[in-house]
Amino acid sequence: MDYHAPKRAVNHLLLHYAGHGQRPVFFDIDAVCPELRILEQAFPQIRAECDALLDGHVAMPRYHDINRPATEISATTAGDWKVYMLELLGHKPAGNRARCPDTCAALARVPHTLQAFFSVLDPGKSIPEHEGPYLGYLRYHLGIRVPRTHPPHICVAGQSYTWKEGEGVLFDDSWPHAVVNHADEPRIVLIVDLPRPLPLLPRLVNNLVLWGLAAPLYASKVMRKADRYSGDLL
Repeated sequence: MDYHAPKRAVNHLLLHYAGHGQRPVFFDIDAVCPELRILEQAFPQIRAECDALLDGHVAMPRYHDINRPATEISATTAGDWKVYMLELLGHKPAGNRARCPDTCAALARVPHTLQAFFSVLDPGKSIPEHEGPYLGYLRYHLGIRVPRTHPPHICVAGQSYTWKEGEGVLFDDSWPHAVVNHADEPRIVLIVDLPRPLPLLPRLVNNLVLWGLAAPLYASKVMRKADRYSGDLL
């Protein structure tokens, strides 16, 4: 049986409404979800909590440790890509969130959040080109720590964006994208996924896939693995 056939069918449907090859790469935050600006406003508090995680040597799994399909993009270049999970499809690790109350309070004011986590790249850690597996969401990055020398950048569908501390960017994760990183300091962003804006029918289908299928099957498995690290110290 081809277990990926339903996902491909839904992706085909969503691609039609998203605009196929003419769909946008980067999105206007204020047009799609102006509440994301709350995260920029809370940047000093979010940065302070993230710094405390690093200064306290709080354990963080490598991305492929909790999401095995990501091994190809997480483990094939030098260095580690670590994540600190705060939310995934309704699953909220209490230990992690207790260390980041201001970050979680700001996230709570962003409607329809699907996923939120700190993404930590080791110095020099790049991520090879890949595509998000599902079209039902858009991805937001808030720059938390961005090296000033050789600042890393992300290239999405041939369009380059260099992160800036305290600045957010919203893009379509389903386009081919890669991270180029030659910096000698860590690069950290807060990643937040939101549902793609869609008309009623495809929006209902998307909700069914996200909350009816992905939440109990995919998200519960990922968060069980993430919980093994929650609150631990290195």
